[in-house]
Amino acid sequence: MRTVYVNGEYLPEDEAKVSIFDRGFLMADGVYEVTSVLDGKLVDFDGHAVRLERSLGELDMAAPVTKDELLEIHRELVKLNEIEEGMIYLQITRGAPQDRDFVFPDPETTAPTIVLFTQNKPGLADNPAAKKGMKVISIEDIRWGRRDIKTVQLLYPSMGKMMAKKAGADDAWMIQDGFVTEGTSNNAYIVKGGKIITRPRSNDILHGITRAAVLRFAEEAQMEVEERNFTIEEAKDADEAFITSASTFVMPVVEIDGVALGDGMPGRVAPRLREIYLDESRKAAI
Repeated sequence: MRTVYVNGEYLPEDEAKVSIFDRGFLMADGVYEVTSVLDGKLVDFDGHAVRLERSLGELDMAAPVTKDELLEIHRELVKLNEIEEGMIYLQITRGAPQDRDFVFPDPETTAPTIVLFTQNKPGLADNPAAKKGMKVISIEDIRWGRRDIKTVQLLYPSMGKMMAKKAGADDAWMIQDGFVTEGTSNNAYIVKGGKIITRPRSNDILHGITRAAVLRFAEEAQMEVEERNFTIEEAKDADEAFITSASTFVMPVVEIDGVALGDGMPGRVAPRLREIYLDESRKAAI
């Protein structure tokens, strides 16, 4: 049984409760972050904390704890649940007013709700999928226009995952105006002629914390990076492709809409970036 954190208390998971009037439940009025744990330490915590602060600010939502307090909560949950490899999920909502209403509640009388829990994932870094690669399909991107805010509005990404599963694939890349935006829960990349190509940051995609680190490591390794839009047809003609996220790190993509990339196996760039990312993240983890 896991120990979870709810509004200042560490509780057994079966004793944790949130009001039925919580706006995260009723309105998807909340934000979240997922921080990976390697060797019992937090990966890219500072980046996640900064993005969390930005998401809260964009929604005019109060932060219930300070960054230092948040770090202590993360570390305590890792300790209490004996997590060596896994993830910590954090969610903050606008809280639970006395009744349902579209109008935001008064922050002076309605405190935010904060919930954290761990997910134990032994072998996270040595995921066998990284050696064989993953398959993706393309779907239309019909999400709202502020994908840069990491909200809990995840219905369409969940539907995209199910579309991919039904098609015998692992995930879906979303398309807007003919160009790839991102995966359902990850940022998307292609490799052509040794050049790494990925969509630039904007309101159209999540500003991935793993994305930022991977692009920095790529440039430090003297790999060429170009931030621009690319089409799904261009992706199918690429030498390689991959995704990045806090839970998959760097994961090769070997097939798009049934079209194999290269020889249908991971190339050289994605596995090398995964190796670099894991090595450097372990060194910097706190």
